Amino acid sequence: MTDLRSAVAGERTDLADLLTALPSEDWDKPTLCDGWRVREVVAHITMPYRMSMPRFLLGMMKARGNFDRLADRQARHDAAQLSAAELTDCLRKNIHHPWKPPGGGYRGALSHDVIHGLDITVALGIDRQVPLDRMRHILDDIKPRQLKYFGVDLTGIQLRATDLDWTHGAGVPLTGTAQHLLLVLCGRTLPTGHLNGPPADRFTAEVVR
Repeated sequence: MTDLRSAVAGERTDLADLLTALPSEDWDKPTLCDGWRVREVVAHITMPYRMSMPRFLLGMMKARGNFDRLADRQARHDAAQLSAAELTDCLRKNIHHPWKPPGGGYRGALSHDVIHGLDITVALGIDRQVPLDRMRHILDDIKPRQLKYFGVDLTGIQLRATDLDWTHGAGVPLTGTAQHLLLVLCGRTLPTGHLNGPPADRFTAEVVR
């Protein structure tokens, strides 16, 4: 538990530092999250620190119980209301916040921050490497229900990390760094050049839109 809490705090610290140095024009560039710019992604990352349980429940009612609808509405609202500096400050002030996604524990909190951080850095072409011990925490906890949630079909494909002793599935190899394969597991489309193997074209695109 202590290791996980430290990993979460470390990831939030690294992301806050990266966002502090990010050029202002990059905040309006697209990410790997379809339809979200950098500012919407950061608004989403920090949403749990600003939203009380009563507000969350009311939002879920308005979204007719659909969390993805709530998350999208709230991210767009907060991104329009808060400046880049305010969003970054919110993240930095909550580095040790105890938030955990329902049923996900601190490993789920780490996954949330790592995945959305990669949504930003990979889309922007920033060569930021997530520490491998954090990647191991996440990849060792991948469950079939997560793949179903993201709608990922890996039938006949084996994911094979090039920087970590980790594989997933069986079949034709799709290779890449652990963090890029994590994005495949999460249903993201990556810019070309991040994955190798015959299945790579299924998971890549020339331009992030």
